[in-house]
Formats: sequence, C-alpha cells, structure tokens
Amino acid sequence: MSPFSILFLAAWLIEEAIRFPHRRRYRQELRQHGAAHSRMTPLGVTLDMLAFLGMEIVPLFAILSPWLDFANYKMPAGIGWLGALLMAGSIILLIVAHRHLGRNWSPSVDLRQEHKLVTQGIYAHLRHPIYASVWLWCLAQALLVHNWLGGLAGIILFLPVYLTRLPVEERMMLDAFGEQYRDYMRRVGGIFPRLGKK
Repeated sequence: MSPFSILFLAAWLIEEAIRFPHRRRYRQELRQHGAAHSRMTPLGVTLDMLAFLGMEIVPLFAILSPWLDFANYKMPAGIGWLGALLMAGSIILLIVAHRHLGRNWSPSVDLRQEHKLVTQGIYAHLRHPIYASVWLWCLAQALLVHNWLGGLAGIILFLPVYLTRLPVEERMMLDAFGEQYRDYMRRVGGIFPRLGKK
C-alpha cells in the first residue's frame, strides 16, 4: 500500500469522524420535528448514493482489495503530495463550514422549522463551502488513489449531484428567504470567493 493510499484512508476516517455527530444530530432533530420543507427526489437520493459509492466505496475497494488492480497507474510523488494538500484543505474547510453552519446543516435538500440563513464566518465568502470541500476531496482522491476507477470515481459520480442538486437548493433558499438570499447570492460566490465584492 502506497503512502498516498494510507493518507487517503486516514482522511476518510477523519472525514467520517467530522460528519458523524452532525448526521446523528440531524437524525434526532428530524425524528423530533421533521423537515419543514423537503425537496429531495428519488433521483436526488439515487445520485447521492452513487456519489457516496464514488467517493468512499470504490476508492476503498481500489486500495484494500486486488479486484481493481488492473486499473492501477503510477504518478510522480509530487502529484501525490499535492493531493495531500488538497485533502487537508478539504478537511479544514469541512470543519469550518460545519462549525459556522451549526444546526442549520442538512445532508438532504430540506429546511427545518428553525432554519436560519447563515452569512457569517466562511459563509461570508462562500455560499456553498461544503460543496467546495467535496470538490477538493474529489480532486485529492484522483491524486492520492492511483487507480483509474478508484481515483476518478469521486469526480465522475459527484458531478451529477452538484449539477442537479445545487439549483434546487438555491431555489429552496430563495423561496424561504426571498430578497435576503437574492442579495446574498449577488454578494457572495458559490464555491469560489467572489473577488472585489463587498
């Protein structure tokens, strides 16, 4: 097992540890109060499961089993270390985004009764820092998991989620917060900071 595969496995464990308490809290609150507005569709659930497969299951198979060895490739060590930096950035961004979003986080496309529009902290610079974190993860995965299937599965299978889910989320936020969110969209970029805007 290469050192970059070990780095990916360590990052996978860290990411799961970060997400676990938020997922548990979300499930508890959903049982108690339910979702006020949910826009999750069967297609959305299917795409989420495929993205999970591409970002977690397929790379783990590529690293831990010989089944996908036929798709292995070699990369210069410098590329792997770039992947490690991107992965570190992904994890840091995920931690910061969860800290600032707090109880407003949802793994699904829904709003709850007490949902607030968060525009402080990292959300003053990015509307979707968790998506930005996921994209960093997918890029890092391609550089750390030196296997055509395990390395690229994250990018390939997350892209449909991003392209279909983001417009639904933006519409939901506009419906819920109206002009306040429209102004936020004008001021703050999605997954890239909007330079020169106040």
